[in-house]
Amino acid sequence: MIEFDFAVLRRIGLNNSILAQLSMAEAAPGAQLMRLTEVQRDWQTVHDGQAEHRARALPRLLSSLQEQGSGLAVGDWVVVESHAHGELWISRRLSPFTHIARRANDGRRQPLASNIDTALLVMGLDNDFNPRRVERYIALVQAAEVAPVVVLSKTDLGIDVDNRIAELRQRLPSYIPIVAINSLSMMANTELKPWLGNGQTICLLGASGTGKSTLTNTLTSAHQETGGNRKSDGRGRHTTTARSLHICPDGGCIIDTPGLRTWRPDADGETLAATFDDIESLAAHCQFHDCRHEAEPGCAVREQIDPDRLLNYHKLLRDVQRSQQTPLDKISARAKWKVIIKAARTRGRDKRSV
Repeated sequence: MIEFDFAVLRRIGLNNSILAQLSMAEAAPGAQLMRLTEVQRDWQTVHDGQAEHRARALPRLLSSLQEQGSGLAVGDWVVVESHAHGELWISRRLSPFTHIARRANDGRRQPLASNIDTALLVMGLDNDFNPRRVERYIALVQAAEVAPVVVLSKTDLGIDVDNRIAELRQRLPSYIPIVAINSLSMMANTELKPWLGNGQTICLLGASGTGKSTLTNTLTSAHQETGGNRKSDGRGRHTTTARSLHICPDGGCIIDTPGLRTWRPDADGETLAATFDDIESLAAHCQFHDCRHEAEPGCAVREQIDPDRLLNYHKLLRDVQRSQQTPLDKISARAKWKVIIKAARTRGRDKRSV
C-alpha cells in the first residue's frame, strides 16, 4: 500500500488524475507518493509535501522509461521506497496527465516538465523580444495540451514597450493571454494570480536572461541565483542550469527551467498545425483546398495573417517533417536535391554558352 496524505500533497499539485493510478500501483511496504522537484545525473530531489529528500532511481525504472523514449522529469509523481541504510529509491513513475518535451537535433526526445497546468512563456521587452520564438514556445506547450500564457518581462527596461505589446496582441490569436510585468515588482503576484491557484502547477519557459529565475524568486520563497545580460547582445548567461520545482506561499507550484533558444517541438505535422488554429481556420476559405499559402491566388490566409507569422509556421512545419524522417528518407531527400542542383547548374552553363 502506498502511503500519502492528500491534503498535504494537494499543496504541491496532487489531483484526481494521479490518484486514480494508485489503486493499480504495486509497491513495497512503507512506499510513499512524492513529487520530483529536481533531476540530476546521479540523483533526484523528491518532495513529500512537507520537506525535500534526496533519492536515486532504480536502474530498471530508468531502463524501462528509456525503452519508451522517455525519462524522469521535474513535476513527475513517483513512488519512493526506503531500502537498507535509509536510502530512498524511486521505483515507479505515475503516468503524467501532461508532459512537455522537445526534440534534440539528433531526433531524441528530451523531457522538460510533467503534470503542468499552465506554461508561462517569458520573453523580455528588451533586446530579447522575438515574436517568432514565442510562437515556437506556444506550439511546444499546446502540442502537450498545456495552456500557454505569454509573459512579457522587463517593462521597466524595455524598448518601445507599448508598440511591442500591441504588435504581439495583433499577431497572436486573441485567446492567448498576454501579461506585461516587471519581474522584480510584487505586483507580478497580482498580475499572475489567476494561474497560481492552490494545487496548480505552472512552468516557466523562455530564453536565458528573460527573468525567469527573478520571477520565481518574486512569486515564491526561492532564492535562486540570478545574473545580468551581456551588454553586446542582451542575451542571458544561463544562470539556471537545471529544472527545479518551487512552492508558492499562498498555493501553487512553479517549475523554473534553463534558457531554451534552439529546439524542435515534440509533435507531428497535424498536431503542430492545430497549434496555429487561426491559420487552419482561415485555410478552409482558400480558393484551392490544397493551398500552401505561398503564391496561390485566392488565398484567405495571406490576406489576414501576419506575413512573418506565416513564414514561421512554414519553418516549424519543415522542422517537424525533418525530425520525423527515417535514415532512408534523409538519403532519398539528399539524392533528390543533388539531382535538382545538378540540373540547375547544367541549365546555367547552357545559358552562358549561348
